[in-house]
Amino acid sequence: MGKKGGGLTAFAINQKTGALTKLNEVTSPGVPCHLSVHPSGKAVLAANYGGGNVVIYPVKKDGKLGAFADVAKHTGKGADPKRQDSPHAHCVMLDAAGKYAFAPDLGIDKVMIYKVDAANAKLKPSGFATLKPAAGPRHFAFHPTYDFAYVISELNSTMTAFRYDKDKGALTELQTISTLPDGFKDTSYCADVHVHPSGKFLYGSNRGHNSIVIYSIDSAGKLTLIGHESTRGNWPRNFGIDPTGQFLLVANQNSNSVATFKIDEQTGKLTQAGDLLEIPAPV
Repeated sequence: MGKKGGGLTAFAINQKTGALTKLNEVTSPGVPCHLSVHPSGKAVLAANYGGGNVVIYPVKKDGKLGAFADVAKHTGKGADPKRQDSPHAHCVMLDAAGKYAFAPDLGIDKVMIYKVDAANAKLKPSGFATLKPAAGPRHFAFHPTYDFAYVISELNSTMTAFRYDKDKGALTELQTISTLPDGFKDTSYCADVHVHPSGKFLYGSNRGHNSIVIYSIDSAGKLTLIGHESTRGNWPRNFGIDPTGQFLLVANQNSNSVATFKIDEQTGKLTQAGDLLEIPAPV
């Protein structure tokens, strides 16, 4: 960007070759760590970890990004003086309709909620959900079929299940459960969370315990621990599930590898598939 801080870059994708062509760059009022594209394609939202805010950008007809049009600034701090001295928006996710946006803020133990006007690139505050003190909410995932949502919290290694009221954009807590095995006392920090496309299973990453935690999801949205699978590496940060639901790929940041696992679609359990792929510091 050539300036202090961060920004976003827009690319065109060649549909035949997959090649990227840079379209433009725009600045951000902070240091972004996550973004989401509105279902309409008319706007992009970004969460600024540094700066503690959520911003919205208009998308032009040619795919270029306009300058940020609205900023939702978070305020407050949390119970952990080392990690929660100020707001740290860590993620921003839109519901299926693109009506509401949800931003877990690690610094203030809240999921901030915004009503989204994509056509005019505006964000309207619409309340929040509160996590336990010093939880450090980090990433957020919706259930693909039912009105449930899940938040993984970095600092206290927990997963929280919510019921989602899609008319009001409100979250009601159903359950909070540990992401770590009983008796584990070493340092570990959660990172990413994804629901299986079937809606039957939920997965989260543990940096330190170096595992993927696996839960089943019942008809009421609640979780039951199935188990943990080693990521075959160190510091599993982000991971993804392929669209068919057959494979889970996890990035081991500190051991420079990506591990691939076959998902048992009946049990949710993971089995390593193939060798580790060497990639420098994958995030």
